[in-house]
Amino acid sequence: MERQMNVSVSSKEGDESDVVKESMELIETVGSYVGFRKTQRKECLSLVRRLKLLVPLLEEFRELGTSVSGKVLNCLADLRKALLAAKKLLKHCNYGSKIYLALEGEAVMSRFHAVYDKLNQALDGLPYDEVGISVEVKEQVELMRMQLKRAKKRTDTQDIELAMDMMVVFSKNDDRNADSAILERLAIKLELHTVTDLNEETLAVRKLVKGRGGHNAENIQQIIDLLSKFKQITGIEEKIAFDGPVSSKSLHRCQSSSIPHEFLCPITLEIMTDPVIVATGQTFERESIRKWLDSNHRTCPKTGQTLNHLSLAPNFALKNLIRQWCEKNNFELPKKDPYFGSHGSSTVLMKEISFLVQNLSSCQLDVQREAIGKIRMLSKDNPENRILIADSGGIPPLVRLLCHPDSKIQEHTVTALLNLSIDETNKRLIAREGAIPAIIEILQNGTDKARENSAAALFSLSIIEENRELVGTLKGIPPLVDLLQHGTVRGKKDAATALFNLSLNKANKSRAIKAGIIPPLLHLLEDDKNLGMIDEALSILLLLTSHPEGRNEIGKLSFIEILVEIIRNGTPKNKECATSVLLELGLNNSSLVLAALQYGVYEHLVEIAKSGTNRAQRKANSLLNHMSKCEHIP
Repeated sequence: MERQMNVSVSSKEGDESDVVKESMELIETVGSYVGFRKTQRKECLSLVRRLKLLVPLLEEFRELGTSVSGKVLNCLADLRKALLAAKKLLKHCNYGSKIYLALEGEAVMSRFHAVYDKLNQALDGLPYDEVGISVEVKEQVELMRMQLKRAKKRTDTQDIELAMDMMVVFSKNDDRNADSAILERLAIKLELHTVTDLNEETLAVRKLVKGRGGHNAENIQQIIDLLSKFKQITGIEEKIAFDGPVSSKSLHRCQSSSIPHEFLCPITLEIMTDPVIVATGQTFERESIRKWLDSNHRTCPKTGQTLNHLSLAPNFALKNLIRQWCEKNNFELPKKDPYFGSHGSSTVLMKEISFLVQNLSSCQLDVQREAIGKIRMLSKDNPENRILIADSGGIPPLVRLLCHPDSKIQEHTVTALLNLSIDETNKRLIAREGAIPAIIEILQNGTDKARENSAAALFSLSIIEENRELVGTLKGIPPLVDLLQHGTVRGKKDAATALFNLSLNKANKSRAIKAGIIPPLLHLLEDDKNLGMIDEALSILLLLTSHPEGRNEIGKLSFIEILVEIIRNGTPKNKECATSVLLELGLNNSSLVLAALQYGVYEHLVEIAKSGTNRAQRKANSLLNHMSKCEHIP
């Protein structure tokens, strides 16, 4: 009997030692992660910092000379499980798809909250006094637990600008370059604007596709489509080889036909059809490396080394291996246009652009019209062309043509500048040339089409903070408000997107309110539901509620009644936006919360808290908690 008891004690000591060791290794591992995605970076770093506060506790357990009770061992085992969950989540935020983590930001935040709960539960029952844990360590652990509880109570961790951009990108079918401007801003926010970033994201998305096994195909397709758009605005025009639309069938093929890594071009991550060797000895697809070199790069895209020469040597050996592998695996190589992207055609294009820029200053109206029309088309979809047009001196004459009396020339010119403004450098050049006052003039007095594109151009230019302030001081907001109120359907949408962007600037919020932005926004909520602009209107109103003047004008009983109606009958996204606005208003004026309750919001908030979108659930819970604190509900 005594021998059995000794074995039991020894086993417990061994279990405790293993659990403590594994827990410390888990904390050390998560501490080594350095690439957290931007959308979750703050939360990840906070969690890692809190986990490190557990190290002194684990060290004291490791140094204990006595065995521990079964209760303590169970608590340590629960702590290890919580740390495993934390490691899995942090690893996902370190290596996972940036687009997925942004798209599912609120779902990911729910996983953080689940980890916080597990950590708190594991530490809650730990009998510190029984094992002789020092007072200092106990206080440190309690501090960590308080931080975790506070982290769960935060009501808004999502970047409102990012949320709006994601909503616009996934809800629009319009391919105009106003949306390219949003894409560019998204690419910068998600850190997906270099070849290296995009290659890493492509690998992460491939892994996501394989891991999902055909589930959530629509969601995955959105991610793939957005990644393709990011590649296009960066100058990589090749489509991602996910074998067509994502379906269970295509996912199966993707899993069974894994292309050897050495067959993929390092720039596009697509299988090569015409591999060539550069001066550093690296191999690339001819078309891709030629585009790289034609953009005045003189380094190897893979190694960063300077190229001693620009000659491209065919890699016949690799080409033969790729052909043999394709035959063996029944893999059909993508067809390539033999004339596309050749060096000769690039030289011809440069000459053509230079000629068109000269014709912008022609005395003949027809010649000017033709030149502007061609520049507009050349700059629509091709990032390299936008740079070439600017480098050829195209921006100054285009800006001068904004004041041309011919309405057609005005329309083409403002659209061409919209296209050119997608490039970050061009945004500054266009503003520096004095385009913004002329664009505002067209916004006030141009044709319907010219006004729409002027609003879109102001949106694109105002992605840069200094230009937001400039548009505001040059009185660009009142004509945008007028377009929002009286414009075409397309014009209203362009105006709303531009006004949202401009209202990110504090001074512009006041300008927009004084310009009368709130009545047309309320009109969109009441009467223009068929336009599908409720989310856009509510997003702008949410920005304006952070301003005292905005709260005063918005916080009327009639508006609260509209919000409650949307919370009752809107789409899931409508309900999320409306709940967010009501929460912001209610936190600043509890009488508005009481009014919402009188309009019958309570039962609908309870329903949203159970079955709404992740973000809507959190907003609804925060609002219900606030109502309870104000003693409006039990």
